[in-house]
Order: sequence, then C-alpha cells, then structure tokens
Amino acid sequence: VQLQASGGGLVQAGGSLRLSCAASGRTFRASDMGWFRQAPGKERLFVAAVSWDGGSTYYTDSVKGRFTISRDNAKNTMYLQMNSLKNEDTGVYYCAVRKLGSSGARTARSYDYWGQGTQVTVSS
Repeated sequence: VQLQASGGGLVQAGGSLRLSCAASGRTFRASDMGWFRQAPGKERLFVAAVSWDGGSTYYTDSVKGRFTISRDNAKNTMYLQMNSLKNEDTGVYYCAVRKLGSSGARTARSYDYWGQGTQVTVSS
C-alpha cells in the first residue's frame, strides 16, 4: 500500500487548505481511512476518519464545524478540507489506512499504512 499526501502549505489564520491523499496498492475502496496531525515534539493525534464508503465520518472536537473529510473511491483519493484555520492546527498531517477489523478509529495503532505527511503551517 502506498499513500501520497499533498496540499499542505503556509496559510494565515482564518484561511483554508485542502489536503489530498492518493492511495495505491490495495483495494482502497474497502478500507476506512483517517487523518492525523503531529506537532513538533508531540505525539501523533487523530483529526478525522471516514468509513470505506464515505457514509460515516468522525472528527476530533477541535476541528468539528471547520474541517470536512471526504473520499472519492473512483479516484482512490481521500480529502481533508480545512477552513477557519487556527495556529493550533499547525503540524504535519498524515493520512492512513485503518487495519481491517480494528477497533477505535481515533487511535493511531488502529492504522497500519501511513503516508509521508504534508506540512501545514498556520500563521497569525
């Protein structure tokens, strides 16, 4: 499985970015997926997750109402639309494929394949 995250960058507080995660190598359409964020010196934290069919989505409380996770199975791509960005959203964003049959969509150990990460920096 290969995951390629892109779309990060430098943006002012209040701005928007759209992250993409292109997947290949395994049946993307059968896998739940997620986004995690890691700030310097901090652990990798859950941001959002989406079920294999896009029918269910999950968010950490701090991004609810601002971020939207989605996927296009025809394009083997997952997205994270980030609006009203805040300084605390800064970090490296990783996309990941959830282990089949795992419990806990919000924990990093439930995911077994990870992309290389894309840097998001929000300036005030």
